[in-house]
Amino acid sequence: MAGKGEIEGKEPINEQAVANLYANMRTEVNQIYSKITELEMEVTEHSLVINAIKPLDPFRRCYRMIGGVLVERTIKEVLPAVQRNKEGLEEVIARLNEALEKKKKEIAEFEAKYKIRIRKPDAEVKDEAGRKEGSAQGVLVGPAGSNE
Repeated sequence: MAGKGEIEGKEPINEQAVANLYANMRTEVNQIYSKITELEMEVTEHSLVINAIKPLDPFRRCYRMIGGVLVERTIKEVLPAVQRNKEGLEEVIARLNEALEKKKKEIAEFEAKYKIRIRKPDAEVKDEAGRKEGSAQGVLVGPAGSNE
């Protein structure tokens, strides 16, 4: 997906427009990451279900949620459907990973073009300096409730 400036066919006008466009691109990357994570969790759930029902009798009754409705089927009917769903999810994850790589390249090109550098907030910089100075120091605490 191209950024807003590229869609309109003109360059962003000022620094604020560049910053907004960059923030939108970063938001899109984060959304893709979260969707990939969500789908990977679903693939894991599908794998657990497949491993749980595979060794069972194919004519044994099982229940499956389809569109919010619990449906009674046999394992023989459900197992192929769950496997197909898992494969479909894996394909979607692969496409999202490709889209993520494209978006990362787009962001890298955008950063290079507009010489964007990420600054750490002042609080983080001070915390890191404090950690380096006092990294050898520690606090020893005794067991809870001991008054000796």
